[in-house]
Amino acid sequence: MLAISSLRVVFNSYRALLAGLLSAGLFVFSMSPSAAQPKKSAAEPLRVVASFSILGDMVSEIGGEHVALSTIVGPGGDAHTFEPAPKDVLALANAQVLVLNGLDFEGWLPRLIKASGFKGQQILASDRVKVRLLNSDDQVVLGAGDHAHDADHGHDHDSDHAHDHANANANASGHDHNHAHDHDKAHDHAHDHAHSHAAGDVDPHAWQDLSNGIIYATNIAEGLSRADPANSASYRSRADIYIKRMQKLDAEIKAVLKDIPKDRRTVITTHDAFGYFAQAYGIRFISVAGFSSAAEPSAKDLALIIDNAKKHHVSGVFFENISSNKIMDQIARETGAKRGGTLYSDALASPGEPAGTYLGMFSWNAGRLIRTLKP
Repeated sequence: MLAISSLRVVFNSYRALLAGLLSAGLFVFSMSPSAAQPKKSAAEPLRVVASFSILGDMVSEIGGEHVALSTIVGPGGDAHTFEPAPKDVLALANAQVLVLNGLDFEGWLPRLIKASGFKGQQILASDRVKVRLLNSDDQVVLGAGDHAHDADHGHDHDSDHAHDHANANANASGHDHNHAHDHDKAHDHAHDHAHSHAAGDVDPHAWQDLSNGIIYATNIAEGLSRADPANSASYRSRADIYIKRMQKLDAEIKAVLKDIPKDRRTVITTHDAFGYFAQAYGIRFISVAGFSSAAEPSAKDLALIIDNAKKHHVSGVFFENISSNKIMDQIARETGAKRGGTLYSDALASPGEPAGTYLGMFSWNAGRLIRTLKP
């Protein structure tokens, strides 16, 4: 992978080469930002780039045949540690619409926007979600000990700090709805390292609650309709169908979980990506690696994790599709907890697999949790 500074050089060389070909009569278009984003004709699909695989699937469900979709961080990819390549610069340069999560999730995206010269419309999928803030309670396994709280307390605590308006969300993401904004140097520098979060930061994983998934779908349909009014009816109709499927799955999950005793609803996973799921469905997630999928606990922290797992009668140990399993295997051995299998947090499985879509991922995760939590 190349750093963003290198991508600008590579992209500029692409533009110079294409300019030469054009002057020789061998090429019929230019990759300059202004020419790479012409208005679409009625017959051609809307060129859309999604920042990562979960958003890509949502765009595909809602856009259907009316969008030509490129996804930057694909299935199985880790958006926390992702570094863009030249192909990503070119894809975004040619796009008319960018769909992003925001909430400070895609730390590399402002630099990619700048390198590509993207001037199209941005759709902030998380706009209007009730934002959850991370707090010290989320770090119980790294030494919080007796300060652990159950899911109900965590829900109340988060609700006290949640923001339910577009400005808070836009500030958290570093983007507005229709224009690219460059982050300041301090922000960019912070994301040159492995992505991590501290107490008080916004939790970006809002899609892990289906009620937020509904908000995402609504925002995407509205954004595509603004960019392509001729197909607005199709986008809205497909979003309505998609939302009904989310509502059905949400109700099914809650109906099954209500019969599982509260003292069975604690599991361990490999980073703190399931806070919104915990709030929505009343399951407590103890995180092994804190807030970073790139981090691993020290030997001392691992001992504390195991002690906490025993103390809180953890029902299952779960892996994530973007993390190493070695530490989780050790925790399962030493605590006697069930190995619950793989949970999907920040990325979908490969196309065609059960967790290869957003709803498939959600159904998979809920099914594995329910199977493990049931007495």
